Amino acid sequence: MIATDQQYTHVDFSHQDLSESIFTNCTFSRCNFKRANLRDAQFINCAFIEQGEIEGCDFSYADLRDASFKDCKLAMALFNGANGFGIEFRDCDLKGANFAQTNFVNHVSHKVYFCSAYITGCNLSYANFEKQVIEKCDLYENRWIGANLVGASFKESDLSEECSRKIAGSSLEFKAVICLIQSFTVWISAGWT
Repeated sequence: MIATDQQYTHVDFSHQDLSESIFTNCTFSRCNFKRANLRDAQFINCAFIEQGEIEGCDFSYADLRDASFKDCKLAMALFNGANGFGIEFRDCDLKGANFAQTNFVNHVSHKVYFCSAYITGCNLSYANFEKQVIEKCDLYENRWIGANLVGASFKESDLSEECSRKIAGSSLEFKAVICLIQSFTVWISAGWT
């Protein structure tokens, strides 16, 4: 499917196969992508939330492997339980997005795994990455203000020096700081719990 300059309102894309689709300059308002197959799909300059809305689109349990979002507005989107291995977010607004139980990991065995995600130049303010494992991935030039990073591991990920200024105010546990300290200096503005 190839779509350009389309508007979708209250459309139920759940359980649909939209793999390898390309959407350019499209608007998705209150759409449901639960359990949709969006593998290798591309979204370019798309909006998934209307101005003033308090809920974004729902991508819960969707197959987002190798999906690409460039210059998209995904504020308040739900990615709960989605398969995000190889996902790409470039220059996107992901403010308040919920990545609870999103999977960025490919398990080769019980003890061997690798991660793949490209999240760069994005606004991740107040996004939920609690307990996420996003190791050895490109995570540079993002805005992390107020993001929930409790228990998250970004070990050996590329987090540019610019992020050190933007992580102040995020909720971090000591383990997350240890994982991040190899990549950049963490400015701590709150006490430990």
